[in-house]
Amino acid sequence: MSAIEMKQVTKQFQDGDETIQALKETNFSVEKGEFVAIIGPSGSGKSTFLTIIGGLQTPTTGEVLINGQPFSQKKEKQRAALRFKEIGFILQASNLVPFLTVKDQLKLVDKVTKQKPRAVGQELFSQLGVDKLTSKYPEELSGGERQRIAIIRALYHDPTIILADEPTASLDTEKAYEVVKILAKETKEKNKATIMVTHDLRLVEYCDKVYIMKDGILSEKKRKVR
Repeated sequence: MSAIEMKQVTKQFQDGDETIQALKETNFSVEKGEFVAIIGPSGSGKSTFLTIIGGLQTPTTGEVLINGQPFSQKKEKQRAALRFKEIGFILQASNLVPFLTVKDQLKLVDKVTKQKPRAVGQELFSQLGVDKLTSKYPEELSGGERQRIAIIRALYHDPTIILADEPTASLDTEKAYEVVKILAKETKEKNKATIMVTHDLRLVEYCDKVYIMKDGILSEKKRKVR
């Protein structure tokens, strides 16, 4: 059973009298323990593709399954519940809660998921070099620091699926590699399924498969698996 499966998924938008085909018919799957990269030019449909998988948008046609469960056609409340349990989002905008300190961002996750505080949070703080920032508010952090905190928050509740949209865009080269290594390690050691949208082709060496999105069409890039 695939962790993520798209069956004949399309997405259309209306722009006046014109119909925009943001995502043409797509069949796609990611297995548990697989780290996949999506590359392609801006406006090619990568973000649309990722947000449909994550249930933030619904497809025009077709179906998305998460861990074998029909997902995209569920009601928004049902999608939100499954999304929070199973999916960790890392977005270009960190989307941190502005009035919560870094440590309280994780306490909020504990409260919503009704789980006990997890040691993995402190591990990730140390790995990403932000362990001294736990009492800071988002406005007191640099863009790169906010992005690293957002990555920790996304991984903290141990999701089975990680969806990362340009997760290293605000980071220097050293920190970017560190983040991708962490994502690769999480994927392999904890049997997760990870999709990373990126413009940085240096980072795809850590991925099992690379796909190219162009004009709403997804195709696999043939390469040697690392």
